[in-house]
Amino acid sequence: MGTFGYAAPEYMATGHITARSDVYSFGVVLLEMLTGRRVMDKNRPHGEHNLIEWAKPFLTSKRKVLRIMDHRIEGQYSVEGALRAALLAVKCLALEPKSRPKMPEVVEALEQLQNLNKSGSLKRDTTQMKHHRTSTDEASRRTTSYPRPAASPLVT
Repeated sequence: MGTFGYAAPEYMATGHITARSDVYSFGVVLLEMLTGRRVMDKNRPHGEHNLIEWAKPFLTSKRKVLRIMDHRIEGQYSVEGALRAALLAVKCLALEPKSRPKMPEVVEALEQLQNLNKSGSLKRDTTQMKHHRTSTDEASRRTTSYPRPAASPLVT
């Protein structure tokens, strides 16, 4: 069995893993990155123990998505980028495996998010940022480009 919280519902029910099961697991990791929370956290208040159940109602609204974003990455993303990433997570976390995107579609969506971030045209308004960055902070950040992975033999 997979790690509890990351495994797709159909995998938990049947024990059979598919490429779409991996997409679900990626959606969980993406949601963890967006919110800064663990998938299962019994230290959270009742109703917030399971990240997926807690976050899903927030993920389809621009206003609500911003409320659950990890405060540690505040100002490092555009509002449009946050919403697109949240919608990608929603698609990956679809209960029905056939409703989830295939991994090449996920990669394409992530590349579009990266290009959106590089263009800087939709960066968050600086009046909304809690911590302003100086131009030297921006200059010191380096963007690392990673090679696109080869297609998985599981992806059909």
